[in-house]
Amino acid sequence: MNIDFSELLDVTIRALSSLVTLFLITKMLGKKQVSQLSLFDYVIGISIGNFAAEMTINLESKEINGIWAVVLFGLFAYLISYLTMKSIVLRRFFMGTPTILIQDGKILENNLRKMKFDINDMLEEIRSAGYFDLSQVECAILEPNGEVSILPKPDYRPLTPKDMKIKVDKESLCANIIIDGKIMHNNLKNIHKNEKWLNKELKVKGYGDISKILLATIDINDKIVIYERNKNIDSKDVLE
Repeated sequence: MNIDFSELLDVTIRALSSLVTLFLITKMLGKKQVSQLSLFDYVIGISIGNFAAEMTINLESKEINGIWAVVLFGLFAYLISYLTMKSIVLRRFFMGTPTILIQDGKILENNLRKMKFDINDMLEEIRSAGYFDLSQVECAILEPNGEVSILPKPDYRPLTPKDMKIKVDKESLCANIIIDGKIMHNNLKNIHKNEKWLNKELKVKGYGDISKILLATIDINDKIVIYERNKNIDSKDVLE
């Protein structure tokens, strides 16, 4: 079998070009394009993927044409995203609106039919949300991205500290102050701490060598949690 290295080089250049273009377009569109696809986002994503694949494999087409197609669809998606933030009407048209599937514990059959959802589809989504008994569900809403949001009946809602009249400490995001044995100076600065303070706290906890620390975090109450490196520990495989 004869290998055409010039052709392989061309495919490699095209593949890298399409990858870079896709990455830049995705960065421009934001994380929503990845994690919360609406019907419009889904169509745009498939189209851009097809253009990128065609640009990479079809050596007879000009590379610039594929790049322009990806950029054009990306710009169009960005424009629609901007317009939908400004207009409720356009947002409803392009992104869709939530649809109630269960209301007051009753299944709304007409809404199921409108959304091309059958009973099994609905039950699957409700089980995925952790509810295996439909009688526990007060309300279920089909979101524009296809996910189903569940409101359980009052008797089946998790207890909260407020329900039990328990006072709890204030919580906030934990800051990563050491990652892979390296001090995160910007994070320390943001929480109004410095390296000298950190080294003192680590010595109190018995850590003189920072390189042995895989991760260290600190919460709003200045509580430091340390995770040591553990390359020699084998996991117990119990998930087969």
